[in-house]
Amino acid sequence: MKRVGGMLMAALLGAGCAERPPAGWSGYVEGEYVLVSSPLAGTLAQLPVQAGGKVAQGAPLFVLDDEAEALARAEAQARLGVAEAQARNTETGRRADEVAVARAQLARAKAQAALARTELARVKQLVAQNFVSAAQLDDAQAALSQADAQVTELEAALRVAQLPARVQERAAAQAGASAAQQQLKQADWRLQQKAQRAPAAAEVADTFFRVGEWVPAGQPIVSLLPAGAVKARFYVAETEAGALAPGQAVLIRCDGCGAPINARISRIATQAEYTPPVIYSNAQRAKLVFMVEARPAPADAPRLRPGQPIDVQRAS
Repeated sequence: MKRVGGMLMAALLGAGCAERPPAGWSGYVEGEYVLVSSPLAGTLAQLPVQAGGKVAQGAPLFVLDDEAEALARAEAQARLGVAEAQARNTETGRRADEVAVARAQLARAKAQAALARTELARVKQLVAQNFVSAAQLDDAQAALSQADAQVTELEAALRVAQLPARVQERAAAQAGASAAQQQLKQADWRLQQKAQRAPAAAEVADTFFRVGEWVPAGQPIVSLLPAGAVKARFYVAETEAGALAPGQAVLIRCDGCGAPINARISRIATQAEYTPPVIYSNAQRAKLVFMVEARPAPADAPRLRPGQPIDVQRAS
């Protein structure tokens, strides 16, 4: 019995001296999905993608009915044309025909003034010879004054007809054209938002509407998983969290993944939480844990799938 007891004690001591396996943690793979939506509501008109498919960057994802936006853009385009025409009109004088009319009126007034001046000279001679009364001289003088005044008025009118609009009027017209231009840009933006394209090469994770259904504004229509947009999320006991730091290397193991996957810690939660039941194991008895995230190398990321359970260890 003593011999057996000694052998058992030696075996226990030997096991205690053996090198312990590195500490490990349980977790899962999380995908960083891109939910694509439109800021405008509308009926889903086209959905050229389906769940499980691949899309290249810039590939069309969906189109909402855009008839109202197209009509609004056409209206904005027409309003811009009107505003720009009004702005150009303030930069020049009146039309050539209107200026020609003003010139003709001025010429006629000058002719009438010349005639009145001749008549005044004739009346003066007749008054000097006592052939007419002084009252007729006053009438001739008044007719000449009236003719000269009309010439002055029409000369001013001709100058005004050749001038552009006042500075304030031109500024107002330019501001109106600028406002119309911005309204057109808004109409263009609204029209463009009815058709969305893939922001990056990705896998179509899911679609949430069918063609013909009404889509509220901001409601995701397509879920994308860009290439390599996965990360490992695992939970570390609060007694071990202090030994980890962002940038530290870890190894990820999972069923069917083959060789361990190299990754680096990218985030350690700032607040502790209780152990999630889905990853509870007898080997991890700590109840208070910190959530840790690690990102695999881009070349290894395709080996991981969202939702996949994993084991994580420190890299040696």
